[in-house]
Amino acid sequence: MEILQVAQHADDLDRAAAFYELLLGSPPAARYDPPGLVFFNVGIARLLLEEAAPSALVYFQVESVATRVTELRAAGIRIVGEPHVIFSHTDDTLGPAGTDEWMAFIEDSEGNTVGLVSHEPRHDP
Repeated sequence: MEILQVAQHADDLDRAAAFYELLLGSPPAARYDPPGLVFFNVGIARLLLEEAAPSALVYFQVESVATRVTELRAAGIRIVGEPHVIFSHTDDTLGPAGTDEWMAFIEDSEGNTVGLVSHEPRHDP
């Protein structure tokens, strides 16, 4: 079983579509207006932006959380949680063994919090 679709609240579809195009690096896959739906392909799943959808906390995997936060900050995106190590993986239960899981949080154009996650080689102090 796989996650097929996640819905995210958007008051302004044009503004939200522009934000997620910047974040995801690709344009929407489809838009249906009416009724007011914008879809993005994210891996094998879809992100649906819709005014009637509730706010969701969505986490996107990126190559490097620190690098992506720097890029998004330069683009004027509000960072609500700075990059930090959330967990060190000693086995493959929740991520690749021998990696640190980095996380940060940003605010999208609609006021929703969005998580960014990366798995990077462990750096022992």
